[in-house]
Amino acid sequence: MEKLQRIRIFTFAKFQAVLMAFVGLLAGILYSFGGLIIDILVSNGWITSSETPGLSYGTLLAFGALIGMPIIFASAGFLAGIVEAILYNLFAKWFGGLKINFEHKE
Repeated sequence: MEKLQRIRIFTFAKFQAVLMAFVGLLAGILYSFGGLIIDILVSNGWITSSETPGLSYGTLLAFGALIGMPIIFASAGFLAGIVEAILYNLFAKWFGGLKINFEHKE
């Protein structure tokens, strides 16, 4: 067992940004899929809309989420990663860090 005594702040922040960008992409896909379903229902007349029927401004926003949500999530993940790494480094000094078992398979 080895102790993780310190985390490099920007390395961890970049890791968190990439991880959260994938979460944002998944959220954007789900949001877009929901918008597509609503637009199909409006196009078929199964539900009514006060705006123009069919594909509309909502569709543009839904598919814009495929780009916007990963960017927003990645930015938030980067900032959260900075805060988390700083807090971990502060508390690891007081409590000794995490014990991690690195297994080497050959």
